[in-house]
Amino acid sequence: MEKLVNDGNFYEAQQMYKTYSARYAAAQRYSEALDILEAGALIQLNHGQVTCGSELANIFVETLVKGTFAFSEEILGRLRKIYEAFPKIPVPQHLDDDDDMQKLSEALVAAKIRVEGCSSFLRAAIKWSMEFGSGRSGCPELHDMLAEYIYSESPELDMAKVSAHFVRGNNPGKFVDILMNFMGKCYPGEDDIAIARAILMYLSQGNLLDANYIMDELKKQSRSKNIEFPVSDLIQLIVYLLRTLERDALPLFRILRQKYKSSIDREPLFEEYCSYWMKLQRSSMVCNGEVASKACLVTFSR
Repeated sequence: MEKLVNDGNFYEAQQMYKTYSARYAAAQRYSEALDILEAGALIQLNHGQVTCGSELANIFVETLVKGTFAFSEEILGRLRKIYEAFPKIPVPQHLDDDDDMQKLSEALVAAKIRVEGCSSFLRAAIKWSMEFGSGRSGCPELHDMLAEYIYSESPELDMAKVSAHFVRGNNPGKFVDILMNFMGKCYPGEDDIAIARAILMYLSQGNLLDANYIMDELKKQSRSKNIEFPVSDLIQLIVYLLRTLERDALPLFRILRQKYKSSIDREPLFEEYCSYWMKLQRSSMVCNGEVASKACLVTFSR
């Protein structure tokens, strides 16, 4: 089968990988099926065949589910290896003529296929990890992988999706790097919303520690790199909000909500968060500076 791929017969090889793995799975020889699917996904992806490779990658995860494989570092390593095989190709930036525009159009279509293929695979892997032993939100490293790939490869960047996965990951330092990069290339008025969204999402997960870390590191790196940190009512609201949560001061929170209503109205999730936090405060479920995870089920990904 590998020779078929090397000779350019990608479709024929794809059908053989699927057929042989299905036979092993039908005989409940799931480990052998996984070996075939992993090998097939890797060689297809390494040859730039994203559609074929992502299909085999998804069947790999389906086989994990059928075989009721428990989450483990060994399987995570195999998933990581497949993820790393997905191509990362920069979209052309300098356009001079019609040929360049045609190349750009083709590159955007290819990028969309890559993102959809990798996202489908990682979403399935996250779901498997949730069901088979990696916690209610799924494996943090898989969330980080998905966030990074969406940010680096998506032709139509959705920072809400990127943020939603980073806050369920375990690499806030990388998230800071992504936000710094975004601040350097986004349109005016998008930077403060991205920062506020990140902070609020962390808080919705009951993670005041990383919420503060994100804000502190963004300010620190902005100073060291001579990048202007956004100054707006929305950012001021977030600064006050973090201080308020550390003090568990419900009356002050009410004042902030009223004073900064126009900033809160800039994005629906901000008002949703405020309503959620008011309810949480009334229930007295704040302990040691962090939100009790029992109440942190609000999801802000759109």
